Parts: sequence; structure tokens; C-alpha cells
Amino acid sequence: MSDKEKGAFPSQKELEREISEYLSNKYGRKVRIVSAGHFPVVDPEEGEEAGAATAERERFRFDLTPEELIAYLDQYVVGQSEAKAVLATKICTHFNRISRSLNRPGAARDDGRNVGRIKNNVLLIGPTGVGKTFLIKLIARHIGVPFVKGDATKFSETGYVGGDVEDLIRDLVREADNDLERARFGIVYLDEVDKIAGGELRRGLDVSRSGVQRALLKPMEETEVEMKVPHDPVSMIEAVEHYRLTGKRRRQTVNTRHILFIMSGAFNGLEEIIRRRLQQRSIGFESTVAAADGGKSGLFLKKVKAEDLVDYGFESEFIGRLPVLAVLDELSEDDLYQILSNPNSSVVVSKKQDFRAYGIELRFEEEALRRLARLAARERTGARALVSVVERVLLHFERKLPSTDIRHLVVDGGLVADPAGTLVKLLKDSRHRQRQVKRCADLAAKELQSLSAFIASRLGEYLESHDVLPTPARLEMMAREAQDDDLDPAEVCERFVELVGLINQRADRIAHNFGVDLSFSDEAVDRILARQPRDQATVGEVCDQILGAMEYGLRLLGQRQDAPQLVVTAAGIDAPDQFINRVVSQTFKLD
Repeated sequence: MSDKEKGAFPSQKELEREISEYLSNKYGRKVRIVSAGHFPVVDPEEGEEAGAATAERERFRFDLTPEELIAYLDQYVVGQSEAKAVLATKICTHFNRISRSLNRPGAARDDGRNVGRIKNNVLLIGPTGVGKTFLIKLIARHIGVPFVKGDATKFSETGYVGGDVEDLIRDLVREADNDLERARFGIVYLDEVDKIAGGELRRGLDVSRSGVQRALLKPMEETEVEMKVPHDPVSMIEAVEHYRLTGKRRRQTVNTRHILFIMSGAFNGLEEIIRRRLQQRSIGFESTVAAADGGKSGLFLKKVKAEDLVDYGFESEFIGRLPVLAVLDELSEDDLYQILSNPNSSVVVSKKQDFRAYGIELRFEEEALRRLARLAARERTGARALVSVVERVLLHFERKLPSTDIRHLVVDGGLVADPAGTLVKLLKDSRHRQRQVKRCADLAAKELQSLSAFIASRLGEYLESHDVLPTPARLEMMAREAQDDDLDPAEVCERFVELVGLINQRADRIAHNFGVDLSFSDEAVDRILARQPRDQATVGEVCDQILGAMEYGLRLLGQRQDAPQLVVTAAGIDAPDQFINRVVSQTFKLD
């Protein structure tokens, strides 16, 4: 009789292996049992085949057009039309080419032998606070690829001081939840790249700066980046343990062939280099530009060329791997006002959330937004100045009001001009506090109309493309939800798309079960969406209750060969029994 038949208790290693196999079968390979000194044994070849199968099932797909991406960016970013056009065009082209290459009929995998492939890495030039990082974050979030941001100043040539440039790729893998296949199609964004330029404009030794540029050359084009590094003790221990258990070395690498690199920097002093070049060639149109500019840096930066960047201190090989240039404009006072008045303004929404945490309703008048924009424009730090200006104006209100019974605050022009005086008046004058309540209500009603119009104009096409008609009632519900919870209107629209999709799924399931052509009218959908709380659990429960009440009538209708198309109206939501009885009576009365 064997040990198992005798009931002998298995060894620790056997027990861990059995538990690991059970969890892996139940939850997938992401769940493992790991103990000190012991790892569950997994066949490496089996793991590689499973990974290849997963990658095959989840092939990279991308079908976004530049115009669609620009329309999305317009919801959040004021101005910068040229930069948005350049970024949207080249990024969409980059990922569409990858998608077409990987998913064309008869193609297995892109092996990198396409001689026509040129990776359009991008260099962004613009002063601080104009939205360079914000643009890239928005794009990465919208297209759903892994994104990692790095600071060029923290890297060194070999990593002995600071970081190794290949750490960016390892960070990208971590952002992709350690999915190597998904990380192959990510975006690496490197800010402050102007700080690694050498040359006479930069003080101190430029050996490290030039070294970092050279170290970036291979990742920017194509190279294999090892995930495990010798100076990482954890990686070394894992590698030794894997070799001890399997007798094979495990090598995990990521190819940077499809990873898009986007660099950015303020490039202070670059306009002077461009100015000198234009003056040396001061004939024809260029002399007119140099004379008409009158010292403005924006127009000079628009005429930047690769030779200017080389003169700035970059190596020609490095600039050659950044074929796409985009220059962002400095933000004007009007641009700053547009940022504040945008329903997606993170500055205003964040401040409302700060006060709402204490149960205080905060509203802004138009005059206040214009004055805040004027104050921010004087600081010449772009959109970042908006945050500091708003904080400076409202800090004492945020400190004092939570300790009082004041629950409404209107930020008007007078408050921005004299915060301290307005606070004293608010604390002492009860009539002034009462007026705040009414003004808050008036501004909330006006804001609700503005949000509805914004959703209809900016997000209406998105809703209709997902079979969600922007009815007046639906627009009001979405606008009110965005207002009450201080949410991004686009996020609210995504939630409504999911909820309407859930309602349609319930109708399709019942239609399939009973053989009836069943659907909900838009008024009926709005009636369901009006239920609170507005979440998937509530919507699903309401649909089940309504359709459950109609079950007997639906069975009768399904028995007819000529059963009519059944559209559940708002009356069917309010009284499903009466609705289905009326439909059945009218249908069978025709006989």
C-alpha cells in the first residue's frame, strides 16, 4: 500500500505544489504559493505556451483617428491647437500602424523586419505650466496604453549615480501590471530633457549629460531591455531559486520597438540660438519675422530646426531619433480664464471638493474667475499659477468656515480683491450669509444648464456612438450627477453608457428566452435611470423586477408566430402588469 493510501501526510514541498496547482487552475497563473526557500514547480515551456496563447488572444488593437483624439483633448486642454494636432496625428499613426501590422490576415507577429518602419518619437518644447505633461497623460489614459513619466535629470550614463535609463522600461512593465506583452506598446514620457543638453549654455561637467543622451539612443529606437538587473538582490535570489528548481535560466526582456518616446522641456535660451540663425540669414521672409517679432520668444520657437537643438547641446544622433517637433504656446490671460471656466477644470473642481469635504458648497462667479486668471497671468508660470492663486485667495476661508455653521460660499470679484475683508464680513453679518445661500442656488442652476450644454455639444457624438441618445432628461441627470459629486462630465457619460448597455442586455436576454422582439423606449430608459442609487446593482434589479412582472404575458406573446414588436414605454416601467395585460389583450383581440 502506498504512502498516500496509508494516509501519510505529504511533505511541505508536495503540499505547496498541490495547493499552487489548485489555485492556478481556479484563478489562473497570477496566483501562486510562495514560501521561504520553496517555489511551486511550473513547466517553463508550458508557461511560455500559455503566455503566447494569452498574447495571441489579446492582440493589440487600435482604430482611433487623429480627429477623434483631438476632439477628446479639446474637452480638457485650452488652446495649443498645433501641438494637439501634431501629437494626435503622430500617436494615432504610430499605434494604427502597429495594430495593422499585428492583426493583418495571415500575419503571425511583427518580427521587426519591416524596412519602412520609422518610430515617430516626439519632442515637446514649451514654457513651464502650458500642459505638456497633462496632454500626454490624457492621451495615454484615453487610448489605454501603459504610461510612465520620468525626469531626465535623475539619470546617469551607467546608473552608478542616479538611475539607469532602462529603468524607464522596467517602470513601464510595472505600470502594465507586469504584463510584458502589454508593456511593449506603452508610452515613455521624459520631462526636463533640456537639462541633459551639453554645450556652453550649461554650467558644470557635461560628461553625464552626453552620456545620458547616448544611453537613450538604443531604447528610443529598438533594443532588448532585461527585466532583471545584477544590482537588484531580489532579482538575483529569484533567478538562483528558479535555476535550482528547473535547471534552466529564465530571461525576461522587453523589446522597445513599439514603445513611443516623448520628450519635453522648457528649453530656456533656445530662442536666442534661433534668433541668431535667423539674423545671420536675414533675407526675405525670415528677416521680416526677426524684425516683426520684437523680442517675443513664441514666434522664434515655432521656427526651431534640428540644427538649433544641436547648437543647444544635443548630439545629432539623439535629435535624429526625435523626428517630430511640437511647440506649445505660452498661456495668455484669456487662456487661463478658459481653463478655469471649463467644466473639466481640475483647479476649480478640486477646490470645490476641498470645501465639500466639510459640507460647504462652493461656487464661482464669472468675474471672480477673470480676476483669478489675471493674477495668475502676472506670475508667468502657466496653469500652475492658477492653483497657487486660488489657494492663496481661499486658504483662510478653508481654515475658518468648517468651524462655523456657514455652508455656502460664493467666490465673487470682491472676495478675490479682498479675501480678508470678505471673510470678516461673512463671519459677522448674518444677512450677508443669507444672501450667499440664494446666490449659491442661482449659480448652481446656471452651472447645471452650462453642464448640460457642454455634454450635449462635446460628448453628444460619443454618447450616440454608443447607442445612448442624449435626451433632455438624460442630459439633466448626467449634468446633475457631475455637479453634485464634482465629477468629470466624460466620466459621468461613461457610467451612463454602461448603465444603458446593461438595460439593453436585460431586454435582449428576455427577448431571446421568450422569442419576443423586446426593447425599451428612451423614456422608459430614462425612468429606470432616475432610480436611486444610480448604479449597476439597482438598474439590474429594476429591470429584473419589471420584466419579471411581465413574464406571463411575454410567454403568451412568444407563442404567436406573428408576435408584434414590443417596446416597453414609460407606462410599462410605472405599472408593468397593466402594461403587459393591455398589450396581450390588444394582440389576441385581433384574432
